[in-house]
Amino acid sequence: MTHSNNSQNSAFSVPASVTALTSFEPVTTTSRQGKIRSIQALATLPALFISHGAPTLAVEKNATTNALARTGQNLPKPKAIVIMSAHWVTQTLEISSNPAPQTWHDFSGFNHQLNTLQYPAVGHPELADSLSVQLNKMGVINSLNPLRPLDHGVWAPLMHLYPKADVPIVQLSLPRHFDAYACYQLGSLFAQLRHEQILVIGSGSITHNLASLDWNASSEDKQAKAFKVWLLNKLKADIPAALDWQAFANIEQVHPTAEHLLPLFFALGCGQRVSVIHESMAHHSLGMDIYRFD
Repeated sequence: MTHSNNSQNSAFSVPASVTALTSFEPVTTTSRQGKIRSIQALATLPALFISHGAPTLAVEKNATTNALARTGQNLPKPKAIVIMSAHWVTQTLEISSNPAPQTWHDFSGFNHQLNTLQYPAVGHPELADSLSVQLNKMGVINSLNPLRPLDHGVWAPLMHLYPKADVPIVQLSLPRHFDAYACYQLGSLFAQLRHEQILVIGSGSITHNLASLDWNASSEDKQAKAFKVWLLNKLKADIPAALDWQAFANIEQVHPTAEHLLPLFFALGCGQRVSVIHESMAHHSLGMDIYRFD
């Protein structure tokens, strides 16, 4: 994937001030009696960016998984999760409306134990349909996908965040022509969901150069560490500069392709105040940071 921050390749026009777009109207669901009711907000949730690392995260017990578990315990339980994963890249925006998505073991070469794991969370077709309708009204091209399973960018971190798999999930794809600006603006359209007790998540990796990965290394990639510090400073003080993340020197050594970082900007669009839930490195080059956006 070639890096480009040219907003003309995006699905949205970028305002000069890089401000949020119009929020969604309140999302509705159909009750068993067939009446339409609004999802009542009990608390305003943050948006999250989760670095999901390797699929082995699902069975690991370490500082990263402990941070995910604490986050799930400390947040009010959401009514649903809307999540963008780096592992679902499509031509145009797709929204999963699968009522019972399977656990997809979309990898090979790992311990057989990983291939036996199941994350039996249900989908939320009504929410997916409502989001699709509202996006279409705004001119955002999208389609529903009733067959999409959960890739490991979804279920591996959720194994720790919500181990009971008792929160319905709607997954969003990452359109291949989206850049950081487009992801940010898409996220701004989902910001209202935070007030309706729906947890919005971007799942990727703060650094992701698999060519530098070393499974047994205790060392940490200096370039990756430097990028994390640089980007976090930009997120805190200068969002337009953060959106121009490819300006970082030798960025190809940290993100040879963009898909694992772009979900961060989707989460950023939902809330511009960033705080760090967790920071660490794994396997030399994989940043495992978890950010909260309010």
